Amino acid sequence: MHYPFDFFPAIEPYASGHLAVDAPHEIYWERCGNPQGYPILFLHGGPGWACSDMHRRFFDPVHYNIHLFDQRGAGRSRPLGEIRHNSTADLIADIERLRVMWGIEKWHVFGGSWGSTLALAYAQTHPERVSALILRGIFLLRKADIVWFLTQAGQIWPEHERSLLAPLTVDERSDIIGSYYKRLTNPDPAIHMPAAMAWVKYEIGTSSLLPPNTRLDQVEPTALTHSMALMEAHYFHNNLFTPDDKLLRDVDRIRHIPATIVQGRYDLVCPLRSADDLHQAWPEAHYVVIPDAGHSAMEPGIRSALIEATEKYKQMR
Repeated sequence: MHYPFDFFPAIEPYASGHLAVDAPHEIYWERCGNPQGYPILFLHGGPGWACSDMHRRFFDPVHYNIHLFDQRGAGRSRPLGEIRHNSTADLIADIERLRVMWGIEKWHVFGGSWGSTLALAYAQTHPERVSALILRGIFLLRKADIVWFLTQAGQIWPEHERSLLAPLTVDERSDIIGSYYKRLTNPDPAIHMPAAMAWVKYEIGTSSLLPPNTRLDQVEPTALTHSMALMEAHYFHNNLFTPDDKLLRDVDRIRHIPATIVQGRYDLVCPLRSADDLHQAWPEAHYVVIPDAGHSAMEPGIRSALIEATEKYKQMR
């Protein structure tokens, strides 16, 4: 299939730094594009995966003032892998701190996977601050969503499921998330690093319709790999919403906000059912299903639809 929209040219930040929030956290932030342009916020996935230079390229740097930050414990934020004082409510508070620091009244919010979770939660908490939402690979942080990711994607990728289960004993496999959380929070690298490697490889391996560009044998046993796995296990184990479907129940708070939902038909990390549930609750949102894509924002159809949405919302001020 032909998809007309592709990345904008690579750019560098015109400003960056760290913002001290609740001790011991200092969150990394950067601003790119046009300092006088319309503000847009990028929320990365994971939780715990951080921003990259590719994420700046979803947005026209002539039109947009592009804002990115690494969430608590992730990427260039400090300390890496810190799970204390690290919850969805904390991240929402950080977004507001950044908005106030930058003197922004309202902005578009763009988020995929866990970034869609955080974008919805932020918008529902501060609807007066959001002018448009662009959401990809919908993840609603329901228990069923987590169970799917850890136990059902193996119906399509059994080899990745075997690798995910390999670090666990037979008894531990009855509670995958609890067992991984226990191993990943263990200070001994001999215990937490094999678990981290297996977790990250599983997510990368199941994220694309076709084999991923990142070779699984290139995943290295680093502090970053550990933090990526740890942060996800921390949120999945400790930060479920109450009630479980809170993001769907609170759609009325954001129904008036223009929104685009982009979803890969064959997404195995955040299956289409979640996006469909969101659209059923929010039919006013523009809903785009990409027929030849999985989860990754880098797949051509998803990338094109996301950039098309950022172009569409140029009309809003």
